[in-house]
Amino acid sequence: MNIKPYQSQYHTAVIELWQTCGLVKPWNDPSKDIERKVAHSPELFLVGLVDGKVVGTVMGGYDGHRGWINYLAVDPNAQKTGLGRALMQAVEALLLAQGCPKINLQVRTSNEQVIAFYDKLGYSNDQVLGLGKRLINDDEKDCWQ
Repeated sequence: MNIKPYQSQYHTAVIELWQTCGLVKPWNDPSKDIERKVAHSPELFLVGLVDGKVVGTVMGGYDGHRGWINYLAVDPNAQKTGLGRALMQAVEALLLAQGCPKINLQVRTSNEQVIAFYDKLGYSNDQVLGLGKRLINDDEKDCWQ
């Protein structure tokens, strides 16, 4: 697998992968999520390619205090081959190079397979509750403008 920063030519394939992996939710417009990431630290948005085809993605973020992981996805036909681990190692290295001391991520408690994956990578349950508040409703027309 070749891991490289996201480029606009991968847009459609990335969204299709996210849909296949069940990461697209009605309250998140994936195109807007991509636009926002490309506008802010695009070097932390990585794609994994096999024979030129997008088979994996990961978005990293760093606010000067904590790093965050979003949109880790691996094509179901390529899971359990080390691609997810390679994407995580790549984004972890980029975050560490920026001085990031700790990474947080959120996983739905019902997603036991993904929790087991992260456990194998050394992530543990911080025993915190994730809270959120929407500031922009992606369902509204022109809300990004």
